Amino acid sequence: MPLPDAFRAFRIHSSGRDDYRAGVETIKLDALSPGEVVIKAAFSSINYKDALAGTGQGKILRRFPLNGGIDVAGHVIASSDPAFKEGDAVLCTGSGLSETRDGGYAEYARLDAKWTIPLPRGLSLEESMVLGTAGFTAALALYRMEQNGQVPEMGPVVVTGATGGVGMLALDILTRAGYEAHAITGKFEHLDFLTGLGAKQVISRKDLHWGQNPLEKASWAGAIDNVGNEMLAGLTRVIQPYGNIASCGLAGGHALATTVMPFIIRGVSLLGIASAGTARNIREAVWEKLAGDWKPAHLARIKTREVDLDGLQDVFGTMLAGDSFGRSLVRIGG
Repeated sequence: MPLPDAFRAFRIHSSGRDDYRAGVETIKLDALSPGEVVIKAAFSSINYKDALAGTGQGKILRRFPLNGGIDVAGHVIASSDPAFKEGDAVLCTGSGLSETRDGGYAEYARLDAKWTIPLPRGLSLEESMVLGTAGFTAALALYRMEQNGQVPEMGPVVVTGATGGVGMLALDILTRAGYEAHAITGKFEHLDFLTGLGAKQVISRKDLHWGQNPLEKASWAGAIDNVGNEMLAGLTRVIQPYGNIASCGLAGGHALATTVMPFIIRGVSLLGIASAGTARNIREAVWEKLAGDWKPAHLARIKTREVDLDGLQDVFGTMLAGDSFGRSLVRIGG
């Protein structure tokens, strides 16, 4: 396939604190970050990190200008790495996209071969981006929990921030993996939606009264937490002996005020989930899970919005205002 002379991309510029601009423009291939694999992009997705980067509300990009988008999936059109050939379906999440190198909000992307993942059998390109970083993060959380001894027989696992992309996918993945999943949410009006994803119990964040003692009644065998701060501190007090808490978000703040009691008396483990820099072998294992036994059963419902490159800014605003729900797919050339 011939390489393009020019193409459209959502590009982010900044030359100082008060000079931040982003939008769709036409660029050439030689403007892209170096890499061994050039793809024609089909889909991307919108994550909270993308909204921060695309509006300048968060210090995400390490250099400028860069194309936004921490996720991308498409077909290889050129490769200097023998592991990839023209026509291969591939995906890439995190790995410096829209941080230190050009991201996926462009009709074409150039990727590092070491972070480019062949699309696993059992997933379409579209499904892979409904999952995207959010689905990968949720699955990585369970992957690490199971590495540390978590099994369904221990009891229910609770998911906080359950109406966000990671939260919804975590509920679906846990259920597919044989766990009883519970949900904590500040948007209780979505109770029916969450139970439809597999949540056996949905708890309003406003109704949480789990006490302030270092150890309270153990209510769950584990947790996937997207909130942080007081929510994460509270979870440490109510997880049963040798249960795991996977920390993968800070929607409620980055602070953590707790005691060592849950860790040295109940043996609770707090696991950090850093999806962006996950090693290649673990990435491949997690994506195989997502294409197989852990593949969410409700991806079509979890994809609540679809936009093109021109619709990105509207979604960014909604997301930063706290009004987003589910996953937003970006159709680029699909």
